[in-house]
Amino acid sequence: MASRKSPEKCKEGADKYSVLLPTYNERENLPLIVWLLVKYFGETEYNYEVIVIDDGSPDGTLEIAEQLQKIYGSDKIVLRPRPKKLGLGTAYIHGMQHATGNYIIIMDADLSHHPKFIPEFIRRQKDGNYDIVSGTRYSGDGGVYGWDLKRKIISRGANFITQILLRPGASDLTGSFRLYRKEVLQKLVEKCVSKGYVFQMEMIVRARQLGYSIGEVPISFVDRVYGESKLGGNEIVSFVKGLLTLFATT
Repeated sequence: MASRKSPEKCKEGADKYSVLLPTYNERENLPLIVWLLVKYFGETEYNYEVIVIDDGSPDGTLEIAEQLQKIYGSDKIVLRPRPKKLGLGTAYIHGMQHATGNYIIIMDADLSHHPKFIPEFIRRQKDGNYDIVSGTRYSGDGGVYGWDLKRKIISRGANFITQILLRPGASDLTGSFRLYRKEVLQKLVEKCVSKGYVFQMEMIVRARQLGYSIGEVPISFVDRVYGESKLGGNEIVSFVKGLLTLFATT
């Protein structure tokens, strides 16, 4: 029994997972999401780091992150702040420049993505040798909790239309809880031109174009507990424009 377990632990130890956490006004959520990340990575013994990319939050998010770094250590909590909001895509680029892991995990810092699913992402990636593992709300046991009917319809409708027009080979296009090989994420970010709500969708579409393999893990998505949702009318308009642009260019 011991001889079988030892090689697997050595193999796991060779990989490192860099979690990118872009933040803006997340002072209430950040301590809990970091605690949960430390908990689940600690239980599974995977090597990891959490990179907090704060975009000049006026609510003191960065000060909270600095306290968390003192608690958990600068090797586990890496702070790479920016002076102002510069967009999700550039936040990933900024985070990757400082990531020391060979795998990158992207997720929201608002507690809508539970770190308990990360070990399953890692197992799925290893089992299928996937380039990307994406959390899905629309397959298997996945689901959405805390949204009103209108928002559920908008999300389902957006996903359904995208499936018809782009045939991406993944069931959840607008989700933002994913695991990437680092070099794959770097290549995709270079190729993507969208911003905001469309960015995550384009990442999957470009991945399909480039022939990258995609695995999925059903997740439970829970609406943010603290703070305001960033999805509004402008984001919906941007989504429609971005979808049409992708349809015309892919």
